[in-house]
Amino acid sequence: MTFWRLFAFALSIIIIIININVAVTDSKGIPSTLDGPFDAVTVPYDVSLRGNAVDLPDTDPRVRRRVNGFQPEQISVSLSVNYDSVWISWVTGEFQIGDNIKPLDPDSVASVVRYGRTRFPLTHEATGYSLVYNQLYPFEGLQNYTSGIIHHVRLTGLKPSTLYYYRCGDPSISAMSDIYHFRTMPVSSPWSYPKRIAVVGDLGLTYNTTDTITHLTRNKPDLVLLVGDVTYANLYLTNGTGSDCYDCSFPHAPIHETYQPRWDYWGRFMQSVISKTPIMVVEGNHEIEEQAGNQRFAAYSSRFAFPSKESNSSSTFYYSFNAGGIHFIMLGAYVAYSKSAEQYKWLERDLANVDRSMTPWLVAAWHPPWYSSYQAHYKEAECMRMEMEELLYSYGVDIVFNGHVSHENQLQLCWCLGRGHGYTIKV
Repeated sequence: MTFWRLFAFALSIIIIIININVAVTDSKGIPSTLDGPFDAVTVPYDVSLRGNAVDLPDTDPRVRRRVNGFQPEQISVSLSVNYDSVWISWVTGEFQIGDNIKPLDPDSVASVVRYGRTRFPLTHEATGYSLVYNQLYPFEGLQNYTSGIIHHVRLTGLKPSTLYYYRCGDPSISAMSDIYHFRTMPVSSPWSYPKRIAVVGDLGLTYNTTDTITHLTRNKPDLVLLVGDVTYANLYLTNGTGSDCYDCSFPHAPIHETYQPRWDYWGRFMQSVISKTPIMVVEGNHEIEEQAGNQRFAAYSSRFAFPSKESNSSSTFYYSFNAGGIHFIMLGAYVAYSKSAEQYKWLERDLANVDRSMTPWLVAAWHPPWYSSYQAHYKEAECMRMEMEELLYSYGVDIVFNGHVSHENQLQLCWCLGRGHGYTIKV
């Protein structure tokens, strides 16, 4: 999807803010998935938004490092499987890029979060784990990369629909962040839902991205879903030279290079949003990022916290979680999905365990759409569809969110399976 920059919303994929304003049809209030179907309401895409997308340069103050030493940066919140737990993630120390890099020691800095329901004092403390990842290329002239220390800490025992304050870092070396806050999800029930969920895809880090995030922030979502293609670091060479079309500009590259600092720039730019609004991410094709030893998805799998273990998944590529009366299933289109694969078997188990009396909405998301009329991606995900579609139908999945297709004729970010709830979509 190297032509993505031709479109002004940077696909972004349009920012869709979903109001779960479910139609009330009888004395019971919110209907079940057996009621309906109801008409969706949407706003047409404004074609005047099309244009060239320009990346934010590394000199932009919004992507520059603003902390010293091992103070936390790139702070984010993500959900665990239920309302009573979240993950806090951040980065300490500076990345290195060049010929002679020396990875930082993850054990040299502690992973601590202090939190509570009041700003002062923060009465609870949790610890987690840390890691670094490398992006290495076995070719002369290509620059290698090693990340700062990435920390993930899981907070547990939280109350539903409750505002919590927190600081993260290492108190033993006076390297704690400012105080941030987040609100937990509502309890799982057919009567409680997040008020607004922002769904974005193919986000990147362009000037169009800044417009998208400004629009998202103004709408004050309770949760952000990012359905793949995060930073587009793989449209760059390791020396920082970028292109709208990688294969066109660099046809003789010995391997598809990336410029990993774009991930750090993205984390810094997004911190103001995702340090207080939980973000849930699933991989796209631009996260593949092949390197030495045929390793892939190193940045994606390292930088985000996923509720994989909590949802009985063995992978960062597919997992599930609840947000009020919604059960979300995030699927991986770039790992094995055949009926004999572990992902398919996990999906069967996950769907079988969904309690529709508690989470009547069942929503699935992955990156490439199964249905698209756009020639460049026509039937690109057909094999995945043939393996998984019937299973999703059989369990009455209500809505599917995808990204990937950057074309004005394919702006319908969601599609519905079977008989679903009434819902309102604002574009």
